[in-house]
Amino acid sequence: MNRIHLVVIDPQNDFCDPHGALAVAGADRDMDRLAVMVHRLRGKLADIHVTLDSHRSVDISHPVWFRDAEGKHPAPFTTITAADVRGGRWTPTMPSTHGRTVAYLDALEAAGRYPHVIWPEHCLIGSAGHNVTPVLFDALSEWSQRFALVDFITKGSNPFTEHFSAMRAEVPDPSDPSTQLNAGLLETLEDADTILLAGEAGSHCLANTVRDIAASFSDPGYVKKMVLLTDATSPVPGFEAYQDAFVRDMTRLGMRLATTRDFLN
Repeated sequence: MNRIHLVVIDPQNDFCDPHGALAVAGADRDMDRLAVMVHRLRGKLADIHVTLDSHRSVDISHPVWFRDAEGKHPAPFTTITAADVRGGRWTPTMPSTHGRTVAYLDALEAAGRYPHVIWPEHCLIGSAGHNVTPVLFDALSEWSQRFALVDFITKGSNPFTEHFSAMRAEVPDPSDPSTQLNAGLLETLEDADTILLAGEAGSHCLANTVRDIAASFSDPGYVKKMVLLTDATSPVPGFEAYQDAFVRDMTRLGMRLATTRDFLN
């Protein structure tokens, strides 16, 4: 029996609605196509895992965290470095967080995956933007009628670290298990025969999740179980090169590519 697991990264209104706080161009159509596939394969999907970006307004990646010498917060999509904070170009709004903020930026830069970007406030816990986009939610609800439970996975509620990947935060907090390796998800995926991958954005949260799953597998050969649904993910505008690099790197390791229409059709 082919145990197919579907992993959907952050299919939330703030990303997938064209009017969402951090709308990803094309994400609405990605979710339309994915929903059709879930309806089509509802009897063949053994498990569905859905991650939910879950932030507060006060977050190190939101404007309120920093201010300049005039007390103004940075505009969305501003890049802030450790040197900017050490030099006083940007300072934490809450002075008591200065040391921890600099240490975080140092660690993030040392990891080399992403610069620290200030995002518009998005996926705030309790807001409409945090919800799963309706077309996919309807498909998930239909799938659940098999008496199956969608595995909802929240991430991002620790305000001191960015949390793109569903596997771990960019800079894990030793005192917060939610920022450390999601061993339960990893173990579940290792038992799957096929791991379908979709969601937003292909440049950030999807890319980091897949990279981290692959790097954490007990057997590197498990990467060959992974199938990226290329028509069910899109990059954050301006970060297309990150998605291109992700696809290139992962296919070299054995990840396969398919579309929602072609898979098992």
